[in-house]
Amino acid sequence: MNKTYTTIGAALLAALLLAAGAFYVGHKTAEQPMGASMAAPSATSTTPAAPAIEGRKVLYWHDPMVPGQRFDKPGKSPFMDMQLVPVYADGAGVGAGGAGGGEGVKISPSVQQNLGIRYANVRRAEASTSFDAVGSVQFDERLSVAVQTRVAGYVEHLSVRAPMERVRKGQALATVFAPEWLAPQNELLALKRSGVSSDLVAAARDRMRAMSIPAELIRRSEETGTAQARYVLAAPADGVVAELGVREGVAVAPGTTLFRIAGLEKVWAVAEIPEAHAVRLVRGQKVKAVLQADAAQSFDGTLDEILPQVDTATRTLKARFSVDNPGGRLVPGMLLRLQVAGAAGTRLVVPAEAVIRTGRRAVVIVRKADGAFEPHDVSLGADLGDDIEVAAGLADGDQVVASGQFLIDSEARLRSVLGNMAATALHKAEGKVESVAPDGITISHGPVATLKWPSMTMGFGKASPDAFAEIKPGDTVRFEFREGGPNGYELVSVQRVQSPRQGTKP
Repeated sequence: MNKTYTTIGAALLAALLLAAGAFYVGHKTAEQPMGASMAAPSATSTTPAAPAIEGRKVLYWHDPMVPGQRFDKPGKSPFMDMQLVPVYADGAGVGAGGAGGGEGVKISPSVQQNLGIRYANVRRAEASTSFDAVGSVQFDERLSVAVQTRVAGYVEHLSVRAPMERVRKGQALATVFAPEWLAPQNELLALKRSGVSSDLVAAARDRMRAMSIPAELIRRSEETGTAQARYVLAAPADGVVAELGVREGVAVAPGTTLFRIAGLEKVWAVAEIPEAHAVRLVRGQKVKAVLQADAAQSFDGTLDEILPQVDTATRTLKARFSVDNPGGRLVPGMLLRLQVAGAAGTRLVVPAEAVIRTGRRAVVIVRKADGAFEPHDVSLGADLGDDIEVAAGLADGDQVVASGQFLIDSEARLRSVLGNMAATALHKAEGKVESVAPDGITISHGPVATLKWPSMTMGFGKASPDAFAEIKPGDTVRFEFREGGPNGYELVSVQRVQSPRQGTKP
């Protein structure tokens, strides 16, 4: 009987010692700061590292559960109870490689053939910034002249009765009767008949010139001895009557514009130029204008002015070209195709189809010497039709993917995309709270199916120190978390499932 009691006592003592040890270890684990477990693994860790494959260069090590963190030495993950995994230079385990980052993805030749991938070389080509624009013909306002009367009178006869009539220089436009001119002319004639000195006669002539009486009218008055009150308005230049301001029989006042004549020796062609082309235009630049209705008719022109206003809807500027118009063949409203010659030179170009435009940047997929593919950010220049200029990001002789680059880019970014999805996805688990700290909560939880995690004890960060204030050590909780925060994973919600003392007997 004593031997039996001795055996039972020894067993109880051993159980008590084991429980005390477990409590001490758990207490130390709970007191350990949350940030302590984030230290980088030591190269001298006693835990064996994942073996590297012979002949393959290791770029870095990482924890597949936390792919954003990289380590330059093998060892145990500071986030999970597992070994760091190597990422090799040949593309195994490599995600999206940045430009110049030394990373890439490899695709087998058979897959490349199935995808129909084509390649093109970055090359230098002779190119110019020439472009075509369509302009509408307008009158050159600098050639417009106004025909006015400088005396009160009446329009007795109109020789030109309709707008847009062509007129020649010296052609009669209208006959005006000016009664105010009779008195000074009669005074001049009286002075000449009275035989006064020549100085008085000259003074009378000067007075009539000051009243804008035409010299021809004064001469005719002196020759005939009769005052002349009717005079003919003549066209001062060849052109078109762009404006007709009077009708026959109406009274006119000094300064009234009777006709406006637009010259046709030159016309304006006004075209809308995209901003990308407008910045390279200079005043005086030569253009060739071709009649839209008849390509056999061409005219020479120069750039007169770029109007300082941008159309916000079309992002274009209006440019005004002065075009020679021999014979007056061009009239307002006609359309001209303006061939604007740009500067020629050697440019670094790639096929336009090789560029992936994301809105904020432009990317091309470069094929490296070892056969791997790598995305490169590029700065684009002038659009040259099938080709496009590359201002920066590539070198002459680089090989780029011209077809199928979207599939390669998707492959290169796969891990990055999955990482972003994991960062925003919510994961659910249940477990027991081991400790609570201002910056996080340590929980012994069961398996997490969405991340394929086994049961483990780990720390989760909190968004703020006062978050989940009702949660205490020992609580059984159901919680949701996501990737992010300083600890790698951050709690979104924590709900108590069972109180620490529920179900215990007194």
